[in-house]
Amino acid sequence: MPALHVTDYFAEVVWLGKVANREAKLNSVSCTSLKLLFSGPEGENHGGETRLSCSRVLGQYRRGTPIRNTRQLSIASEEELSMIAKGMGIDALDPSWLGLSMVIRGIDDFSHVPPSTRMQNEAGTTITVDILNRPCHLPAKVIEEYCPDKGKAFRQNAQDRRGVTGWVEREGIIALGDVLRFHMPTQREWRGGAF
Repeated sequence: MPALHVTDYFAEVVWLGKVANREAKLNSVSCTSLKLLFSGPEGENHGGETRLSCSRVLGQYRRGTPIRNTRQLSIASEEELSMIAKGMGIDALDPSWLGLSMVIRGIDDFSHVPPSTRMQNEAGTTITVDILNRPCHLPAKVIEEYCPDKGKAFRQNAQDRRGVTGWVEREGIIALGDVLRFHMPTQREWRGGAF
């Protein structure tokens, strides 16, 4: 049996963006396509085959340790962004405010898609899902610029709805309107155990 099975889960790419310089501004700039390289989206500040470890992995590494970059892309679903916006009391949450790379439509519980799931377009360009992207405080500052007194509500409402991070497994172009097919790991649910 193959390690991944082809599913009947599909999602449409409805928004693409990239952050050219995170130090200058978190906001993504929207675009119609992304050239995905093994180092991540071309021209993306979060790119690179490696990155310096941050607060997310302090249990494994000292801050600033070079590690594999599995956070080349930040991907969310239109459905979950709508739920976050509703919880915050705003009409819509602009993906650029969150520094997103991609927004997809068609998967309601996207933030909990199994790690190692592949998302592949018809041309074969493939993104591998790393893990749930936990909400941080940085987007709140950007949201405040556009929706005063609403940014502080982001973190709570984005819990378990912030999407996933991922990395490029096969290079190629991803464009608006592309349909991504999900290829999921074929394994039983982990039961844990005593150490």
